[in-house]
Amino acid sequence: MAGEYRHGKIIGMTESVCPVCLRVVSAKKVVREQGIFLEKACPEHGAYTALIWEGAEESYCSWGADLQPADRIPAAKPADRGCPLDCGLCVEHERKGCCVLLEVTNRCNLRCPVCFARAGEGEGRDVPMDELTLQMDHLMSHGGPFNLQISGGEPTVRDDLPEIIRMGREKGFSFFQLNTNGIRLAEEPGYAESLKAAGLSCVFLQFDGVKDEVYTILRGRPLFREKCAAIEACKKAGLGVILVPVLTPGVNEDQVGEILDFALSGMPVVRGVHFQPVSYFGRCLEAPGNYRLTIPKILGLMEEQTGGRISAGHFTGGNATNPYCTFQANYLRREDGALMPMVHGTARAYATSEQAREFVARQWTGAETEDPGNSCCCAGEETAGGCAEEETACCCAEENEPCCCGEDTSRMQLDTSSLDEFMVKLHNNTFAISGMLFQDAWNLDLERLRRCYILETDSRYGMVPFCAYNLTGMGGRTLYR
Repeated sequence: MAGEYRHGKIIGMTESVCPVCLRVVSAKKVVREQGIFLEKACPEHGAYTALIWEGAEESYCSWGADLQPADRIPAAKPADRGCPLDCGLCVEHERKGCCVLLEVTNRCNLRCPVCFARAGEGEGRDVPMDELTLQMDHLMSHGGPFNLQISGGEPTVRDDLPEIIRMGREKGFSFFQLNTNGIRLAEEPGYAESLKAAGLSCVFLQFDGVKDEVYTILRGRPLFREKCAAIEACKKAGLGVILVPVLTPGVNEDQVGEILDFALSGMPVVRGVHFQPVSYFGRCLEAPGNYRLTIPKILGLMEEQTGGRISAGHFTGGNATNPYCTFQANYLRREDGALMPMVHGTARAYATSEQAREFVARQWTGAETEDPGNSCCCAGEETAGGCAEEETACCCAEENEPCCCGEDTSRMQLDTSSLDEFMVKLHNNTFAISGMLFQDAWNLDLERLRRCYILETDSRYGMVPFCAYNLTGMGGRTLYR
């Protein structure tokens, strides 16, 4: 629906919520001189406006032009009260899950002012193992296996985290991502190795900048040294790391280029950067006004602060979710260190939730080795023999002795072909830059929410889109959390 409006041109209608009471209200997408705004009004609490796109109408429309058909949700709940109140998922949802957050605790060793989960408040609680078992079983019966994000709170405050990962492996989940501040990884020798041995795939590392002032503001204490130590620990353990900056207006916008340079210098253990502009929910409830870090703004910051090496033209919105939720570009690092963007539009190549799961699992997994002498014929299967010694070919048998998987290790000396070497180098020299713009009570667009594939699992509700689960009104009211 398009038309003239006293505040600008209306280019679309949707539904949103009141930022105070979370009542569902109608909303307009309005073109103004500064960009595209979402405008809405609650009959009790008045009118609200939020910037959703900096740029012309044409750029906004073209970014979301290639929208894929809706999915059929396995074992979907009936729609009763309507979006966003029937999540679980319900029949009105349009995307299967890609990544699912499994929150194992609400305890934390930090108390970040911007925490969406309000972690670390009160005594805290670890989710019992039997409850985690039921949640995993529910996921498997409703479209799993998904990529699991072990989250919290701070998951590493639990000493039984390796057991949780092993349990998930036994149930059929194959990709495990640890969402962490990295403190325990940095401080406890051998901890990263224990998680890797249990089946952890990668580390999603909170990484807000390269200066301690940023961490003091956003996390309450200087942490840059710990971040570097955590990355080094992951490198030794063979775990891939994705740096996750929470971009906050007036705090770390000026460090976008430095974050990217730092990440590139850490390849191949650092697999990419995943930007998350701050969202106003959880403990971060200050009224944002109209200044929002939109997709065009972030792409412009990257281009400006990298001298054009990273270009806004390299990026597209993803199709497995709503394109206005994400941006993505993939690069190949050449031998001279220069970055070459991979085929334009690659981000749109994974148009289904399943393809998105596969891409994330492939790109974010740790660096591959070109040395066949350290390879195990079991290809990651859990074995009684533990980890391989440097001089042996198999972790579960002495040289020339039978292997636990029935192979003779005298025949397991791998012949690395030129194609094998190429594939290893290709993996180790690819670098992903992406971002996810989570919605809060100010800018929530229910059309976007219905295509969300980042879900939270909850024993009471099932699977709930991340933005709905964490939605917080100005007075602290929530719908699910």
